[in-house]
Amino acid sequence: MNRLSIIPLSRRSLMVGAAGSAALIAGTHAVAAQTSSAGRTAVIDVNRARADPIPIAIPGFTGSDGASAQLGQDIANVVTNDLAHSGLFRPIAQQAYIQASSAQGDMPNFQNWKAIGAQALVTGRAEAQGGGQVRLEFRLWDVLPQAQLQGTAYTTTQANWRRIAHIIADVIYERLLGEKGYFDTRIVYIAATGPRGRQTKRLAIMDQDSENNRYLTDGSWMVLTPRFHPRRDEIAFMSYANNRPRVYLFNLSSGQQRVLGDFPGMTFAPRFAPDGNSVVMSVSTNTGSDIVSVDLASHTSRRLTDSGSIDVSPCYNPDGSQIVFNSDRGGDQQLYVMGAGGGGARRISFGSGRYATPVWSPRGDLIAFTRFGGESGNFSIGVMHPDGSGERLLSEGFSVEGPTFAPNGRVLMFWRQSAARDNRGSGFSSRLVSVDITGFNERLVTTPTDASDPAWSPLAA
Repeated sequence: MNRLSIIPLSRRSLMVGAAGSAALIAGTHAVAAQTSSAGRTAVIDVNRARADPIPIAIPGFTGSDGASAQLGQDIANVVTNDLAHSGLFRPIAQQAYIQASSAQGDMPNFQNWKAIGAQALVTGRAEAQGGGQVRLEFRLWDVLPQAQLQGTAYTTTQANWRRIAHIIADVIYERLLGEKGYFDTRIVYIAATGPRGRQTKRLAIMDQDSENNRYLTDGSWMVLTPRFHPRRDEIAFMSYANNRPRVYLFNLSSGQQRVLGDFPGMTFAPRFAPDGNSVVMSVSTNTGSDIVSVDLASHTSRRLTDSGSIDVSPCYNPDGSQIVFNSDRGGDQQLYVMGAGGGGARRISFGSGRYATPVWSPRGDLIAFTRFGGESGNFSIGVMHPDGSGERLLSEGFSVEGPTFAPNGRVLMFWRQSAARDNRGSGFSSRLVSVDITGFNERLVTTPTDASDPAWSPLAA
């Protein structure tokens, strides 16, 4: 298991070589709270950054030898790409730099960075150490007041450098925008290959920037709707294994799979409760489907709906007190909210068209959904408040489905199917897409195959 130590740095402590005490954290996906040597607050708010992205300079981190300098450049590139893809930062091209970089312990020449329009500056250093370890240091500077906002050192394995780059990008995002980043996260999704109608579908997982892609299942059976556990390295998903559609749990560390519950009908559309102790899902019945909660420790189940209708796609709110789901109990497919114990369901969607796949924002302020029909006759991805007010459509298309929130609630990912012929010669293609919750900065997410059913991981603990 990789280990990561994180050390807060002030400018003076680094110059005299007094690094301070390390907080040693076990686990590849561990992350520590960052500390500031200046105690300053965010430079700019998200609304301003959306209209006018923050100009930031990120020169390559320095190193004492060629290999260390290359590692430093690679880290700077990942940080640059993370921030640029958010749409809230405008990294300045390195060709515009008057000053290539700064020695890590030195105060930057702020006039050189101000002259090229930089509002923020990132400097850093990478050094290889014995035993396959590397030490990475970075500093975040506010150019106009000429002040350091952050200084942190990390010691980790050589193989873990990319994750450190994502952590650095998260720190920069939070210090400059005042809210958590989402770069040190992963996406689980369904990878599809082959002709439409006869596709092989496998569980796949990758970092949020599309790197480190790997397959979790071999494609022997179709799989759908994977969802992350909020605290453990585990996924719930639906599988057609042995031609019996049921919900399974998949342990990412061991690769072990196990079926969740023994129900006579099909089980599908699983989601974990916020405390991670249970899974809520749909179970088919003679008349439709009901929503059922299954306790992971005791394996006991509790039926939450019994309407005689099709009740599907349940999702908890962040504190676990309510569940949103879609149902045709009113004669058409609409969104409803009920208490986590069942009962008292109230309809919240009233626009034209049919609603599906609701998911509650980690902030609790929005519910995202898929809508079909309405004025355009297309599929749409939208958001509304939990009481049904403030409905907004963010993206439309021939087929767009299955939204999932980034753990900070700022970005949605979904999948888009196109009827246009793609570069693989298929008449249909399916791609992952991300978009800001305001409908800003929509962009394609790279995957090696067709992709659908994305689910965003929580922030690493």
